[in-house]
Amino acid sequence: MSELRFVHLGFGADAVDYQEAWQEQRRVHAARFADEVPDTCLLLEHPPVYTAGRRTADNERPLDGTPVVDVDRGGKITWHGPGQLVGYPILRLPRPVDVIAHVRRLEDALLLTCAEFGLEATRVEGRSGVWVLGDPLEERRALGGLNLDFDPRVADEEFDPRLNGPEYAPSNAGQRREDRKLAQIGVRIAKGVTMHGFSLNCNPDTTWFDRIVPCGIRDAGVTSLSEELGREISVAEVVPVIEKHLLAVLESAVPLPRAV
Repeated sequence: MSELRFVHLGFGADAVDYQEAWQEQRRVHAARFADEVPDTCLLLEHPPVYTAGRRTADNERPLDGTPVVDVDRGGKITWHGPGQLVGYPILRLPRPVDVIAHVRRLEDALLLTCAEFGLEATRVEGRSGVWVLGDPLEERRALGGLNLDFDPRVADEEFDPRLNGPEYAPSNAGQRREDRKLAQIGVRIAKGVTMHGFSLNCNPDTTWFDRIVPCGIRDAGVTSLSEELGREISVAEVVPVIEKHLLAVLESAVPLPRAV
């Protein structure tokens, strides 16, 4: 893998419009494919925006018709906005491409970043991204005084948290001691070069996620570094840490072609 450079596109008051950043991704992607630039990771914040990957179902979008940007990455619908660090690693991978290995490397860097701040995060089988595990089902507090046997999420596949009050909202998963997602990953690989990437919740307003079914997952929620650690952790604090761990993970791993 070539040297990895980091480009800060804009944070805070200089947050970058999603479409503008997407266009910059495409420009860098073309330059990387042509070997005009080294492997590059764009780091930034976005103003509030919902983006939907190719597998997003209609019933996972905002109920009130809030605009959603449909994008060419994998995964489902998510939110980006202030307090969330977004990273777009644009890397050349060997052919045949191993998408899963690329996602795992991003997860490794995010897990190491969380650990450096003192938070034990993990993977969840079958669900990409980085998670904080909740209590086992039988140990969770009952909702609204009801026994968990009556929790509609247990038996109702059509359960929609957006229609069932704040006690079921994704942003309140920590209070319910459920699994909650801390970092999202959605990637695209074109011509052997990666696009899109990860977002890590540092100190966002997580109630933005309550208007969608985040990542299409109805039985878990979302969280942030600040919520989990009980202290304010800004995007600015996290940037140098994620850079350090991305660099270490990507340089120590020798990406190999997928076995065929």
